[in-house]
Amino acid sequence: MNSTVRIVDSYEEALAKNIVIVCLGFIINFINGMLVVTFFSNTMFSRDSRYILYIHLVINDMLMICVTVILYVLSYASPLVNVSWCCILVVLSSTTFMITPLNLAGMAIERFIAICKPLHHSQICTPQRTYIFICLLWVLGAIHCLADIIILLLTQPISFFRSFVPCYPIYVFPSKAHQEHTTASQVIYMALVWIILIYTYCRVLFTARKAVSKGSANKARSTILLHGVQLLLCMLSYIAPFTYIIITPVFPQHRANIGFCIYLLTIIMPRLLSPLIYGIRDQKFMKQMKEYFTCKVIIVKIVPSKL
Repeated sequence: MNSTVRIVDSYEEALAKNIVIVCLGFIINFINGMLVVTFFSNTMFSRDSRYILYIHLVINDMLMICVTVILYVLSYASPLVNVSWCCILVVLSSTTFMITPLNLAGMAIERFIAICKPLHHSQICTPQRTYIFICLLWVLGAIHCLADIIILLLTQPISFFRSFVPCYPIYVFPSKAHQEHTTASQVIYMALVWIILIYTYCRVLFTARKAVSKGSANKARSTILLHGVQLLLCMLSYIAPFTYIIITPVFPQHRANIGFCIYLLTIIMPRLLSPLIYGIRDQKFMKQMKEYFTCKVIIVKIVPSKL
């Protein structure tokens, strides 16, 4: 994320790009915020593991949007940032980024249990176990970042943390060991998630063919397929540096604009699809949202006090 060095823009271009990024981040978080409010407005959702995992995905995307927008604005407003503060932002953005595919895998497993093991679903997918699973996701998402920090402490002097560098991962974690560790962890995590998605999709597909009532099974199959689509969108950020290297020689005069578009399409826009893919498709969630956010005229009757 933001691994390429930013090309210097003119003041007007820099201002326009920052306004676009901040406005999109605000709009996406506003929409996601409506989903969060809807979730907490009805206790029915907090008792269902499917909705708990979904709203965790939304909150994680909101946090990631906030951090990435801050990093983007900082790259213009303050090109050099203290390493300690930059390390915190980079670690937080990397952790939330890694949690997204793991959360998608958890949602696929929940749907697999609901369709293929319906008698055991209520015992396995309890709210308490779901919250434990979410804690496990954060541990898994933060492990590779903690390893990066340990490598950094072993390879860099203490004075490095008091220095100022451009707030990009390549400057905060400059050693080759960091790059190899990051690549290995991403490959392992993504391979694991793809195996889970393919396995659960195939099992739900076979169950749908055998089932007498195929409505819920077909819906679960479509949901898992959408998990795969969103995972592909998440993986776009992995090919962003290669896309930048391939396209910029063709249009060298638009290097800055190409980097901006790639960042917009691979980091910002995929975060808008979570509410569109899941929230709108769910009838219960949409019904509650409409009821909660529908404009109602409240007539307050003021009863005059008796003298």
